[in-house]
Amino acid sequence: MTEASPTPSWTARLRARAEFIFLVVTVAALVAGGLAWILGSSTAADVCWIVGTVIAIVPATWWVIGALRRGRVGVDLIAVLSLVGTVAIGEYVAGALIAVMLASGQALDAAAERRATTDLRALLEHAPRTARRRVGDELEVVPLEAIVPGNRVVVGPGEVVPIDGWVASDLAVLDESVLTGEPMHVQRRVGESVRSGIVNAGGAFEMTARSTAEESTYAGIVRLARDAAAESAPVVRIADQVAAWFLPLTLIVAAFAWLAGGSATRAVAVLVVATPCPLLLAAPVAIVSGLSRASRLGVVIRSGGALENLGQAKTLVMDKTGTLTSGRPTGTDIVTAPGKDAVELLRLAASADQLSPHVLAEAIVQEAKKRRLTLSMPTDVIEQAGTGVTATVDGHRVSVGALPLPADAPGWARTVANRAALDGAVIAWVAVDGDLAGALLLVDPLRRDAARTLRRLRGAGLNRLVMLTGDRHEPAEAVGAVLGLDAVCAEQTPADKVAGVRAERRSAVTVMVGDGVNDAPALAAATVGVAMGARGSTASSEAADIVLTADRLDRLADAMVIARRSRRIAVQSAVIGMSLSLIAMGFAAFGYLPPAVGALLQECIDVAVIINALRALRSDRARAPELREDTEAMLHRFSAEHEVLRDRLSVLRDTAQLLAEGDLVAAHAALRRVDTFLFGTLLPHERAEDTELYPALAEPLGSGEATATMSRMHAEIDRLSHRLRAQLTQADAAGGLHPDQCEELLADLYGLSALLRLHFVQEEENYFTLASETDSATDLDRS
Repeated sequence: MTEASPTPSWTARLRARAEFIFLVVTVAALVAGGLAWILGSSTAADVCWIVGTVIAIVPATWWVIGALRRGRVGVDLIAVLSLVGTVAIGEYVAGALIAVMLASGQALDAAAERRATTDLRALLEHAPRTARRRVGDELEVVPLEAIVPGNRVVVGPGEVVPIDGWVASDLAVLDESVLTGEPMHVQRRVGESVRSGIVNAGGAFEMTARSTAEESTYAGIVRLARDAAAESAPVVRIADQVAAWFLPLTLIVAAFAWLAGGSATRAVAVLVVATPCPLLLAAPVAIVSGLSRASRLGVVIRSGGALENLGQAKTLVMDKTGTLTSGRPTGTDIVTAPGKDAVELLRLAASADQLSPHVLAEAIVQEAKKRRLTLSMPTDVIEQAGTGVTATVDGHRVSVGALPLPADAPGWARTVANRAALDGAVIAWVAVDGDLAGALLLVDPLRRDAARTLRRLRGAGLNRLVMLTGDRHEPAEAVGAVLGLDAVCAEQTPADKVAGVRAERRSAVTVMVGDGVNDAPALAAATVGVAMGARGSTASSEAADIVLTADRLDRLADAMVIARRSRRIAVQSAVIGMSLSLIAMGFAAFGYLPPAVGALLQECIDVAVIINALRALRSDRARAPELREDTEAMLHRFSAEHEVLRDRLSVLRDTAQLLAEGDLVAAHAALRRVDTFLFGTLLPHERAEDTELYPALAEPLGSGEATATMSRMHAEIDRLSHRLRAQLTQADAAGGLHPDQCEELLADLYGLSALLRLHFVQEEENYFTLASETDSATDLDRS
């Protein structure tokens, strides 16, 4: 069995050349002997066949010696005995056939592994080694190791992004298929992050490095790929154990055939059909093929053992942040004090936070950049750990962070605090010139694909889903309830996580998924550790058995399907091959199968099981609906529109808040803004989904019924929108809102807000996750 290596060395090339020569010489000897026999020269034919047999004895003997050195006694010994036996009894043509069989089996096995490891090898060859660094107006090509955080790097068309960083140009068009397996190009704009290893599919762009080469995403993946050669998986070790009893069984049957038939020919025939055992060919080929298939989908698996264990898993333990949630806080709402402008508040806060490394500060800055706000450079910046940032921006002293809320805080501020507690949001208070001016609410949203992926994982054989998180109980329980988890453990330390994983492992094969440094010990403690490597820490990636290079949780479900299929094919191929060999041994023992015919039959068996094992390379046709290119583009378009619409849904709650406070004049004006939003933006979006998107999804989803419930929700959204318009018409006719209208207006506003948020989540989970994921910023106006 040839060991799979993702980086071909001179020894691997020498071995491949020797295998080729071995095959050519044995085939030539067999063919030359056949031609000589046809021409009537039986002596010359025998000489050619003997030469081919003797040539095969040398490597076969070497394989036996190598196995004995490793403490194994395998079926290679049967090969040596059968080759020697054919020469001893004068069955020279059978010996030549066995020689060809051994040579072709080795060649097929090696070719299968080379094909299966192409993706891993390409990953390493793809690694960049230099970068263009910009210094002032000059460009210099420097070794990748010379790049440090903060350097400005220029990436040319078709080049590989050499290091992790942020886009500094207006637009970068990128091909991320090498890491994620997704064929669609993605767009990144100013301030958005890019990972090393992806390809520039557009014009040249500039980026700012945020890490060294050693710490970059691609360097970590390359280190994993070097270790990802197919080790001896459990099913392969079982194969070795089976070989231990198959060898004595073969010798016993051969001895019985000799004693019962009184002829050594029968014994040699038994040895011939038992050589080599398909078990040792099929299992490794299927496992390595599974590794290759997984790597194409952005899943780097360290070993065949990890692949097999994944295929037998029954329990899944997960971290929350970065695994079930996006791991990137996003702004959900901007609340201002009366008379303040929300857009200006965000601009001031983001300007003050530009130099802060805090994750919430980064989220605020990114939110402002997505809205295309022009930020000012802060001065006199003071940052206090655990509190926030204070800086001077455009002549104003701006403070952003966890500011203490005074006892006599205004009503709007108390409302914000209550909303944050209910929604599990983090508040970044903003004070301008010493006065509380507003608040930014940020949450870590669930991954769109989380619920669908967990359903797929249950369907793949997992029967227990557990979440271990260091987060507070309230948001953890909320996530667990939405996703239908079997157990939720909150406020867990790294030691608690390790203990929890070990407890689960005692009762079932356990998979742990995480992405942070604090997850590394738990990943190492699990039967199979899976790291979200696209943005996860180096520590978690190094501790894991499997790394998801794409920032998509659904890749884990894909990997599990591949693991189960690969193991099933491996066992199936081995059992079929063994059964056929045992049947052939029985025929040979009773004299019904001469050595030459047995050699041909065994060759067919070996080829058949290897071809069957290569089925593990093929994709699972039922994995996901096939989408047309225009349908996928449509999904991305409506997904981007959702991001814009979600930002503007706050107008419903703001209007309801004004009604609740009794400010009917302001509520009347706000209701006009609601009407403009609903009929000018929201309802056209919903109608476009009904007339364009849903019909396009009918074919890949099987029927139009798959989107029928969403269309019904559109009808309800339309009904509530027209109710609100009717209330506005009454208010306009009466010269203002009447107190009698407040109750119905509150019910309609809160009902529509809840319905829209639920509807958006359902569409994103059921439909938008079918498309390849991009994080490109939308071109639509978010303000």
